[in-house]
Amino acid sequence: MSASPSLLRRAVLATLVAGAALAAGPLAQAANDWPNKPMTLVVPFPPGSSPDLIARAVAEPVAASLGQPIVIENKPGAGGNIGTRQVAQAKPDGYTILFTINGPLVTAPRLYQKTLGYDPVKDLAPVSLIATSPNVLVVNPDIPANTLQEFVDLVKSKPGTYNYGSVGPGSASHLAMEMFKSESGTDLLHVPYSGFPQVITAIMAGDVHSGFMVPAIAMPQVEAGKAKALAISSSEPSPLLADVDTVANQGMPGFEAISWQAILVPAGTPEPIVQRLNQEIDAALKDEKVRQLLDKAYFSPVGGSPDVLAQQIQDETGRWTAVIDSLNLSLD
Repeated sequence: MSASPSLLRRAVLATLVAGAALAAGPLAQAANDWPNKPMTLVVPFPPGSSPDLIARAVAEPVAASLGQPIVIENKPGAGGNIGTRQVAQAKPDGYTILFTINGPLVTAPRLYQKTLGYDPVKDLAPVSLIATSPNVLVVNPDIPANTLQEFVDLVKSKPGTYNYGSVGPGSASHLAMEMFKSESGTDLLHVPYSGFPQVITAIMAGDVHSGFMVPAIAMPQVEAGKAKALAISSSEPSPLLADVDTVANQGMPGFEAISWQAILVPAGTPEPIVQRLNQEIDAALKDEKVRQLLDKAYFSPVGGSPDVLAQQIQDETGRWTAVIDSLNLSLD
């Protein structure tokens, strides 16, 4: 006599549940034992870069607390996409961790729709939003404008005359200025360079007139009188740049184009590992040595739950996708 359909369905369901439990067993056990060997923190930027220095500073107290070394692996290339892809494809066991910036998480999926090789939402799990920093709108010191409105009026008075430098198409410095152009109604020619040192040198020399810069590169030249800072790009004033008002406060409410750094792990990493790592990072962000390094780099610590980072990725993706689409920009 054959089994009834309902009995068969119950038998299949029981088999699936048992199989899932068996599959989850090793992961659950691994989470209980984690960490029992060194971890690798992949930084998709060169040694000595801002992400590298901050990653090393955060990793030191986390490793000490967890009782296992954290090995820094620099994997630069493609604006951070290569190292990010490596972690997205890694085993989700808590031993491969990513320290990256906003670009590979929010703009790269739109800029490299054919060749990126990972989905930051599906392939990575948020752990912690480490820190944020405004960018600084810098101009050549001979530009006859000392406020943001004066600069806007100047550019509008001579269409096609003024330009700006960035670190390349699709970079944060490029997209921030394009958003500024759109919201201010100005026309500025884009001149790409290979890095921020080259951009600030060009601004000081008058080869280009303006640009959004990371403050660690811009502010020493501003303080030396070799460049002028007209505004910062965070929506709120920064205590680290107290003498420079925001773009938002100078006639463009809601304008925001910040840099930020974050830690993620491969999707599927057991939740207890994610939560433990999150707690250890939160504690590390209160470490005095970490705080001093962040201050020096003009970054403000954030921390909080993984949901804080997830929301940041979602909000920023919407903002920058709109800008990229308006430019019809693709880097594939």
